[in-house]
Amino acid sequence: MQMVMPWLEGRQVGRSSHARVARGVSAHASGQAAEARVAELYEERGCEILERRWRSAAGEVDLILRDRDAIVFVEVKRSGTHDLAAQRLSRRQMDRICTAALLYTDRFPTGSLTEMRFDAALVDGCGRVDIIENAFGAN
Repeated sequence: MQMVMPWLEGRQVGRSSHARVARGVSAHASGQAAEARVAELYEERGCEILERRWRSAAGEVDLILRDRDAIVFVEVKRSGTHDLAAQRLSRRQMDRICTAALLYTDRFPTGSLTEMRFDAALVDGCGRVDIIENAFGAN
């Protein structure tokens, strides 16, 4: 069975390009599955999911939820191990998510004074999830 990819129609694509596209499709699907599992875990904790893959001028935030009075911005990282997943979260990404959070909280009467938290949800190759609350803060 050949994969249909309309964005590649009419283009000359070699075998290595097809393999790269297939890996990208697979990574996208596994990333979505990881995000769905993380959302389930937060819901089990009593949190309300407000947004999934919310996009702004600053970039995308994987999950935005309400945990009691706080709005929580969650970056989901998937890799073979939790340590490798954590290494994939860069300072640049954290800054981007913080900027996006300020844009998101503009909709609330309290604006940037809204109580916020930034979590990292690390998903390993077996699908185990490690949620690190306040991952961007100093501990």
